[in-house]
Amino acid sequence: QVQLVESGGGLVQAGGSLRLSCAASGSIFRINAMGWYRQAPGKERELVAGIASGGSTNYADSVKGRFTISRDNAKDTVYLQMNSLKPEDTAVYYCNAQGITTNYGRYYPSSWGQGTQVTVSS
Repeated sequence: QVQLVESGGGLVQAGGSLRLSCAASGSIFRINAMGWYRQAPGKERELVAGIASGGSTNYADSVKGRFTISRDNAKDTVYLQMNSLKPEDTAVYYCNAQGITTNYGRYYPSSWGQGTQVTVSS
């Protein structure tokens, strides 16, 4: 089985920074893409940033210039550096992995972490 574990969430004042980490475990051979989603109370889950195995990235317009996604393929880990945080960034952030192949021949189309709370105060 594949498991995603997020860390780095917490409380921060507006203008501050947080760095989220998500590590995939389970004898991973390859992950096609990883990304971060977020869901605020009363709102739908939205893609914040994504990164493919080759390094190409995409961001939601609301976070461009402030957030940076990166990936360590050797460690099966994805990061989200969040700078200049705003109260509207407050949400539960979820790590997602897409197209997972394990060393034992298992394939998982998609896997989700449990989420980590990010709260930005004004």
